[in-house]
Amino acid sequence: MFMNPLLRRPIIILACFCFLPGLFAATEEAMPVVQIFDTGQAASAPLTPEVVSRRDQWTALPEDKTQHKFKGDVVVSNGRLALVLRKKGRGAEVYSLATAGAILRAELVATGNALAQSFSAVKIVENNPGTVSLDATFKSANGESLVIGYELRVGQVFIQTQPRSVVAGLRVLAPCRFAVLPDFFADDMVVDATRIKVAETELPSENFLLHMVGQGNAIVMAVWYPGQEDCRISMSGEGASRMITGSDIRYGKDGKVSVAILSAPGIWHMRDIASSETNQILHLNWKAPYAAHWRVDWQRDDQLIDSWEMLTQKPSGEYIKHGWYGQPESFGNVDWLKDNRKRWTTVLGSFHYPCWVDKDGEGYLQPLAKVVRFEGPALVYPITRLDSTPLTEFTIVDIMRATLGIGPCEYVLDIEGQKKTYQGRPTCASRTILDNIYGKKEQKEKREELLRTLDEVIAFVRHIRGRIEEYVAFGSSLDQYLETQKQAQPTLAETLAGMQATIRKIETSKARRTEGIKTPEFATQLVSDFRANMVDYEGEDALQRCKKTTAALVGIGGNQDELVGECRLAVKILRQQASMAMATDPRLAPIAKEIRRRTQQMLRNPTSYESPRH
Repeated sequence: MFMNPLLRRPIIILACFCFLPGLFAATEEAMPVVQIFDTGQAASAPLTPEVVSRRDQWTALPEDKTQHKFKGDVVVSNGRLALVLRKKGRGAEVYSLATAGAILRAELVATGNALAQSFSAVKIVENNPGTVSLDATFKSANGESLVIGYELRVGQVFIQTQPRSVVAGLRVLAPCRFAVLPDFFADDMVVDATRIKVAETELPSENFLLHMVGQGNAIVMAVWYPGQEDCRISMSGEGASRMITGSDIRYGKDGKVSVAILSAPGIWHMRDIASSETNQILHLNWKAPYAAHWRVDWQRDDQLIDSWEMLTQKPSGEYIKHGWYGQPESFGNVDWLKDNRKRWTTVLGSFHYPCWVDKDGEGYLQPLAKVVRFEGPALVYPITRLDSTPLTEFTIVDIMRATLGIGPCEYVLDIEGQKKTYQGRPTCASRTILDNIYGKKEQKEKREELLRTLDEVIAFVRHIRGRIEEYVAFGSSLDQYLETQKQAQPTLAETLAGMQATIRKIETSKARRTEGIKTPEFATQLVSDFRANMVDYEGEDALQRCKKTTAALVGIGGNQDELVGECRLAVKILRQQASMAMATDPRLAPIAKEIRRRTQQMLRNPTSYESPRH
């Protein structure tokens, strides 16, 4: 029996969270315990992959031993990750471990009033097969003693850190060209170091940041809660070799910062899209390393980002579009899911869905040809898991759930806000029902269905119109806010005027469609007249008169559907404009944060006709 996916949502969410302990337990095969090692000799440089993989000269500490004087460096390993505290180091060096060997992925350095510069001491807080936690002390340039806690548990692919004495933040050193701030309401923010000219800047990331490292073989993901301050990134180098060197994250009150390493060949992929490749089918020369819900962050020709989830092709040749919790999500007519990937949405109209993984796991892109044009880097990465995702593999949402816990994760993802709203029956579907009834002269036999359909179609029209008016009011309020900020900060006026031009597109779109959407009173009167004059009418021209009314309703509904989609697009673009403006000009940080707060509220609980997930 079919069940609406929205009705299953709480069950699906609960199942995902209940499933996590099994997921992490399943990864224990590589090393069934967490262990502490003494390397016996202090290394003057980061350990080589060969040394980390062999461990043949190291001493393993017995379970529960917490008193030990280390002769060499400290290594904690669970078979997935290795954390190294070198006596001649300044922080924790984190390696990903795999059959191909160990690879240094990130360095985690404590910050206080200054950055930690040298290792001072270590205290073993907990040492058992399930968990090892350490408190490490470092000295900063100004002589401060910075104490930070590191914890690694069995089967995990993340290190959890907590501030102890004086520590205010964590610097994650993981050099990369691209950093991604996943957005679960709109489009991701992708920071390309080659486009950011300042040496350091703030990013409006509330809780997570991805460093795309290792030429497509690893993602270093930082997750923190509570997110009281934005993070900062630092950059160096010139031209095509310019890199993001690291990110700085502040600890909130009683907060933690976790750093995960998602590692696999092809865990992320980048393809530069040329303007000449519009509408061409592009084989990525990339194969998904495992089944997952893969996201593509396309760069548009206006330098903003469009985020799409890839379709998955079934052995039959048909395609599935998965929802946020792994379940298949049908959209529109099921014919659109067949081998031509044909799709229709408001704003974009009819098009071929532009990104998919075929039945052999090979990735493909087909850049859009109209309305939105893609040009520049397109990034692929695993956003969330499917039922078929192996228990030993991880996605971005997996890490969020495991590091934040159920309550904070639901808050950050805003589970309730992701829910689509729906009322009544769409005008096209109502036309089909009414025209069929009158075409077969079944007005009397199906009187109840007829009356119910009239109730449903007017409820639908009113619902979408109400959402449009919410967007219009939102746009007016935000326009006034930006005007006030222009007067208060004249040096930012040009940038803020650009944002005003974006949000004013809501009013422009409404004005352009005023004739098409009519007035709420006009639509109500159409249905009232039909109810009064047509419900019991059986004249020879009944079908003709019915079609006149249903055509008028479809005209109203179609224009409303397009308009609500255009409104949403304007808000999504503004949200991203604010983020990018903040990255290039830190003075805009307070305004950008306020815009992001307001836009998230506006984007919550969309109607399905806003096409929130394409």
